[in-house]
Amino acid sequence: MQQRRPVRRALLSVSDKAGIIEFAQALSARGVELLSTGAPPAC
Repeated sequence: MQQRRPVRRALLSVSDKAGIIEFAQALSARGVELLSTGAPPAC
């Protein structure tokens, strides 16, 4: 049986940014380091 490793980093790359702030905040609150593709929001 494999042991699960805790998630330490997450790469966020989405086309629909609806709800991404709440999702990112939840990950961050659990100690996950967030990385982004760096694309600016659509205007």
